[in-house]
Amino acid sequence: MYVICVYDVNEKTCAKVMKILRRYLFHIQKSVFEGTLTPKQFSTLKEELHKVTSDEDSILFYFSYNEKQIYKEGLDKVNESLNILID
Repeated sequence: MYVICVYDVNEKTCAKVMKILRRYLFHIQKSVFEGTLTPKQFSTLKEELHKVTSDEDSILFYFSYNEKQIYKEGLDKVNESLNILID
């Protein structure tokens, strides 16, 4: 499955969360990761993140089981546009 993860966590937790996410996904922007995971990897990732986060932390996952149903277009200021996610 294709996964996008965005997070807003406590400053003390941030380094731990990034370290875990980097083992599974690609770092795209400050608090955004994406990549393809098996359901087992996704489950393990969530378990690992649950161990290092608190109730105040927010981690969101957007996923699709079919990459053909999700489109991503990304252009930054250099390319004079913005990121769009359409499914």
